[in-house]
Amino acid sequence: MEQQQPFKIPESVLVVIHTPALDVLLMHRADGGAHWQCVTGSKDHPHEPWETTAAREVREETGIDVYAPGCVLSDWLLENVYDIWPQWRHRYAPGVVFNRERVFGLCVPAGTPVVLSPREHVAFEWLPWREAADRCFSASNAEACLLLPRFV
Repeated sequence: MEQQQPFKIPESVLVVIHTPALDVLLMHRADGGAHWQCVTGSKDHPHEPWETTAAREVREETGIDVYAPGCVLSDWLLENVYDIWPQWRHRYAPGVVFNRERVFGLCVPAGTPVVLSPREHVAFEWLPWREAADRCFSASNAEACLLLPRFV
């Protein structure tokens, strides 16, 4: 008998990875389209601390260790609440239609190597923060990129 996957938790992180020069790391989603984005991902369990979620998602999606020398992870203390797209609602418990997303920044040294998770992303690019905002398909990702200069 196949085990049922647990429902996704409707709490996630958005992490803007950037250099001191405010170049932002964007990744192209593997599921097609023009979907370029920052690191995003849901909590593994309801009581997982936001910082733990952010560190795990950054490591899974980029191979970057947020605690490595020269890296600085910062909680921007901002949250977005948005509608979960109808095509993804089956991943959540019945009746769950909104997700709460906590925003973080991660400053990394220029030249930090990136190792993508191929099941999630197929390409990456470092772009100046304004260009990164223009490339993002998600409004919350674009807004976070535009807020970057206020948080460094």
